[in-house]
Amino acid sequence: MKAFIKVMKALSDPNRVKIIKMLQHKTMCVCEIQEALQVAQPTASKHLKLLEDAGLVTFQKEGIWVNYYLTDGSSTPYAASFLGNLRHWLEDEPEIAELVEKLPTIRRENICKK
Repeated sequence: MKAFIKVMKALSDPNRVKIIKMLQHKTMCVCEIQEALQVAQPTASKHLKLLEDAGLVTFQKEGIWVNYYLTDGSSTPYAASFLGNLRHWLEDEPEIAELVEKLPTIRRENICKK
């Protein structure tokens, strides 16, 4: 039951659901997620950690970037089920549609100039 509760808690926040919906469309770094949601970096990182702990997202370090993407759901059947269903859910929701529409303009190279 613990795995089920973790997934449910991870998906109980609107911003975490938005992160899942964005990651369905592209791999993103923390700064891109922060920009898309208009939240502070620690807030975005906290959301990502909860999603990771629930088996919904994972990351890969690539040079200076840490890229977040959706898992295949293999860690728990609950993660797999929700990830599969969320692919079809909320697509017509105005907030989600607006986020997805602006994803191509959110580029780490422009946000995290070093």
